Amino acid sequence: MVVLNVAVIASDELAKSVAKAADQRDVHTYVHKEGTGDDARILSLIRPAKYPERLRPFLNALSTAEAGLIEVTAVDATLGEALVAFASAGIQRGIAVLNPSEGGWIDEDQVNMLFKQAGLGGWRFEANDGIQLREALFDLMKEIEGDLLENAQAPLVLPVDQHFNVKGIGLVAIGYVQAGCVKVHDELKLLPANGSGTAKSLQVMDDDVEVAKAGDRVGLALRNAKEDHLNGDTIIVHPPVVDKQSNTETPLAIVRHERSVLNLSTSPFQKRVLAVGDVVHASVDLQFVVGRIAAVEGAQLTVAWETPLFVRRTNPPPVLLAQLDSRPRIMGSATATPLDA
Repeated sequence: MVVLNVAVIASDELAKSVAKAADQRDVHTYVHKEGTGDDARILSLIRPAKYPERLRPFLNALSTAEAGLIEVTAVDATLGEALVAFASAGIQRGIAVLNPSEGGWIDEDQVNMLFKQAGLGGWRFEANDGIQLREALFDLMKEIEGDLLENAQAPLVLPVDQHFNVKGIGLVAIGYVQAGCVKVHDELKLLPANGSGTAKSLQVMDDDVEVAKAGDRVGLALRNAKEDHLNGDTIIVHPPVVDKQSNTETPLAIVRHERSVLNLSTSPFQKRVLAVGDVVHASVDLQFVVGRIAAVEGAQLTVAWETPLFVRRTNPPPVLLAQLDSRPRIMGSATATPLDA
């Protein structure tokens, strides 16, 4: 089963023309499934319904997505911010749909140029037709299927965005598997609380499964875990493994940052220059962490975080840096190196 998660900036109407509406909270999700078993292929559309008013749901969608879909209704500041956000998140494959409001008009050449200026020259422009868009997204899935399968072989990274107790089942954590896979009976570590637990059962797309892989939104029933070890900042990983025979150790999949050195690649449309004392927000793997800039040396920033920031040890995704009173709010993307206290 292959899942393509798609971050969507579009109307509910357009999203529903592509896939069936599923969850309808701050982030609306839509699912289209074809085939069964291991041969199934799934489109999962993730739409931050309150964007542009709220930025975090959009950044969370970008953290989860491997492709994008934008409905262009006007050439304005919101479009510009969305473009730089997708580019900063490294989402190089996506689809744009021109759909001006009634009586309006959009210059396709101008929009095409904006996409290229933002760094999204590889995106495709398609007609506003649900079936055609669905097939175009499946084409994108084929292009990156190898990357999706490779990501499932990485160490487990599972941020938790919901948790609750279910009668007869117990404590259940919900989240997108960002990397790796989790299996029934796996021993797990809950960070930053440093708690532990065991995978009792797994559910993906309302089906009980033995394994949940990168890209899956999973309901994970935990055994021997404490509820107060789960919150909006929890990330589930496998515990470190020590092999005494070979005298080797497999470390945690993520590295804890109290302070970071960020090498910032500023977004194309951003004119604001960050300075010492500025407050910024970092988004990576569904985290949204507040920090204050302690030092600036060119494009290199030293940032102290209010709460720990966790970054993957191997092949880390870009850290999106935002400043909520800037326009656009996306400052750019950065690589992060932990700075010893």
